[in-house]
Amino acid sequence: MADTFIPIAPRPSPVKTSGFVPWARRNLFADWRSTVTTLFVAALLLYVLPGLANWVLLRAVFVNDADACQAARGIGACWGVVTEKYRIILFGRYPYEEQWRPLIATSVMLGGLVLSCMRAFWKPWLVLLWVGVLAVFFVLMLGGVFGLSPVRTDLWGGLPLTVMLATLSIFMAFPLAIVVALGRRSHLPAIRSACIVYIELIRGVPLISVLFMASFMFPLFMPQGVTLDVLVRVIVGITLFAAAYMAEIIRGGLQAIPKGQLEAADTLGLSYWQTQRKIVLPQALAMVVPSMMNNFISVFKDTSLVTIVSLYELTGALALALNSDVDWRPFKIEAYIFITLVYFTCCFSMSRYSLWVEKQLSASKAR
Repeated sequence: MADTFIPIAPRPSPVKTSGFVPWARRNLFADWRSTVTTLFVAALLLYVLPGLANWVLLRAVFVNDADACQAARGIGACWGVVTEKYRIILFGRYPYEEQWRPLIATSVMLGGLVLSCMRAFWKPWLVLLWVGVLAVFFVLMLGGVFGLSPVRTDLWGGLPLTVMLATLSIFMAFPLAIVVALGRRSHLPAIRSACIVYIELIRGVPLISVLFMASFMFPLFMPQGVTLDVLVRVIVGITLFAAAYMAEIIRGGLQAIPKGQLEAADTLGLSYWQTQRKIVLPQALAMVVPSMMNNFISVFKDTSLVTIVSLYELTGALALALNSDVDWRPFKIEAYIFITLVYFTCCFSMSRYSLWVEKQLSASKAR
């Protein structure tokens, strides 16, 4: 008669491996060096945080009262400057009574970005969605139709301008960078040389020079009587600059593809573009996700340089709001902390999304 086996219930681990205490033991007190560093940082925070809390919260002024802020200088922060100037900081010189339009336009574009980051929306109709998003954005911002009063592009500013410049530049730079990266690896000397010259020329100068040339020198090469809006020129300049750096990132991913995969594709009779679309580019782009996201974040922050051509994005709008008002000019630190939080929120969100994409790609490879 066969032996009867009685299953034994699993016993809990003798040492707890989850929770705050095990995490702290692994990350903060793993050895004597970690312990000393943790204790030093804790002591520093205990020394700094009380005074910082007093300045930021306990003794701060939150109402838009310039006299109260002057009385609290050196004692507490003046968040009243944000309360007083937030509309100029966020919307720049856009007509005050029409600022509901950039608010809705920016919300629509941010909504489109959020939807584009969700895997469920990675469908062909996402392109049509973005056509609608851009149409709504520019109709609201420009006006002149549907009873909306027209607003010149040189009056755009603040957060809408920052989001729009970064979004359009990234969207247009990405396909251009792929073409340039493939062109630099081309066996045709003319194409390869043109791509090399473009990349090295753009990477050899700072973005501020590219913006200056796009805004002031590019019109000199246009036919007589033909002019381009300054906003269009700035978008082109940022796009060309971002595409040059992104092309080198993508080229690094292309070089990491084993040569054997290309030979296998040739054996199967795949054309050049079929090989790139189905085999090479999916793997190359997956390898360089962190580097591409770094480039996207850099483009978002570099939009602050457009003030050189008198377009007042978020940083420029802040200077515009405070430099002309002697009552609130002394409280620039608080205003800069406000836009720092805006930049940090956007950049941190992009960074976390990059990590999510990496995990999704890792899971796909595991399957």
